[in-house]
Parts: sequence; structure tokens; C-alpha cells
Amino acid sequence: MDGGQTPKPMQIDFVSDVVCPWCVIGLKGLEKALENLKGTVDATVALQPFELNPDMPKEGQNVAEHVAQKFGGQTAQLDAARDAIKARAAEFGFTMAMREDSRIYNSFDAHRLLHWAELKGKGVALKLALFGAYFTDSANITDPDVLAARAESVGLDPVEAREVLTSGRYTEEVRAAEETWRRAGISSVPSVIVNRKYLISGGQPAAAFEEALRRIAAEAA
Repeated sequence: MDGGQTPKPMQIDFVSDVVCPWCVIGLKGLEKALENLKGTVDATVALQPFELNPDMPKEGQNVAEHVAQKFGGQTAQLDAARDAIKARAAEFGFTMAMREDSRIYNSFDAHRLLHWAELKGKGVALKLALFGAYFTDSANITDPDVLAARAESVGLDPVEAREVLTSGRYTEEVRAAEETWRRAGISSVPSVIVNRKYLISGGQPAAAFEEALRRIAAEAA
């Protein structure tokens, strides 16, 4: 513990999407930074929803086709970006196995399930499990079977998970949270908001998160 001081309480809002590869790197980097800051910072991490593709139909879209539409046909740059993401994720032991025939899906139901998991204290665990489902296993994250199984894998009740999904529960709460962050000016993810005051953008390395959080903790001292 730094100088025998009490750890500084810190509220961290992690705004992200399940289908955002940089969000995997951001969450893993943040976790590593917080691990390194044990005794200095006592952080509460709240997951906040953001949809990169709110109009994506239920059946999803081929990733290569989607990326070409969204960013134009800059194949070489996109391949380089994908390789960089894979390498960065691998540093955390996370496998990015996206292929040319992978699909991108609507993530709204996943966000509803994450809202429920947060209430149960399992939000981050489920988020990481859904990242694994989507990026490592190329699973369809709109499929209630997939979502309920991943909920079960982190110790949540799969029957209740399915009920959340089929009932439409937490639709209003997720929509309201998305709107709150849009109004706050968040237009890209991951966005890390500390104490509702400081913004750290992008999938930063753990060291960058650690440095920023140390500085914020020192300011709060």
C-alpha cells in the first residue's frame, strides 16, 4: 500500500459493446491496471451499454462485407488493424479468431443480459464470457441458447437468464443508459469514465490506464 494510506475509492464506468474488439483489449488492460493498483485504488467498475450497430438485423451480417461498407475497401489497412488487435489481445491470453466468414450481430439482447448480470454482481465476468463467445468461438450472440449457456458458465442461473431474454426485461433501462452516454458525448468505444469526471478513450495498454488512474487518485488525495 502506498505510504500506508487508505486506497482511494474510484467509480469507473466502462462504456462498450460486445462486438467491439478494442473493448476486449480495453477491459483486459483496465483489469490489469487495477490489479497493479491494489492498495492504491479501490475501484468499482460499472458496465455501460453502447451499440456500434443499433440497426443491425437479427440475422447479422458478414464481417468483411460490413467492414467494407462502413470503412470502404481499404483491405490492407483493415488487415493490418485486425493483426494488431489479435496481437494485443494475445498479450492478455485472449484469442481473437475472427475469420472472413464471421458475422457481426445485433448486441441489444446481450446488453439486456449484461444489465441483469450487473445486478447480480457478475457483469464483468459475463462480459468476458460474451467476448469469448463472439470473438473466440464465433457464436451467435443473439441466440438465447448461447447467451444462457454463457451466463451459466459464470455462475448465473440459465433459466432466469432465458426468462430475461424472452420477456424483453431491462429494455427500457438499457435504452435509457445508452441515451445517457450518447448525451454525454460518448460516440466511440471503449470509453472509460472515472468518477464521472475524467475520460480515458480507446483500448489503452494496461500501463496507460495505470498511469491515468494513479494521477486521478493523487488529485483526489
